[in-house]
Amino acid sequence: MKVKEARGYILKSESNAWETPKELYRALNNIFHFDFDPCPVDPTFDGLNVEWGNRNYVNPPYSQLAQWIKKAYAEASKGKLVVMLIPSRTDTRAFHEYILGKAQILFLRGRLKFSLNGKTAPAPFSSMIAIFYGGLREWISL
Repeated sequence: MKVKEARGYILKSESNAWETPKELYRALNNIFHFDFDPCPVDPTFDGLNVEWGNRNYVNPPYSQLAQWIKKAYAEASKGKLVVMLIPSRTDTRAFHEYILGKAQILFLRGRLKFSLNGKTAPAPFSSMIAIFYGGLREWISL
């Protein structure tokens, strides 16, 4: 896993193509039954500029995290379910403007192990799930 230093303490990967841990995706899909992924590993479209499905799973490119959070909020405002796997960066403007008080937040214990080109490595940050229900139903307990 190649990682380069960025500003401050945050480590930045040279790739945005890290895959969600399969067990985590399966568990979330069993609950939410996703019908669209706006940012698959090898996209043939720009997920920031297309209409999303009704039940969306989003593990966005972390290099554009604020734009993806804003888009998730906008899609949820149309009545769509959006489940995001993102770093738990609770000090960011995007977190305070679009997630806090607007989405259910589940903090994940430990560090997730993401895959890239068949290799698995732990993330250098903690992660969270942000669930925007888009008026579809009440928050659930997981």
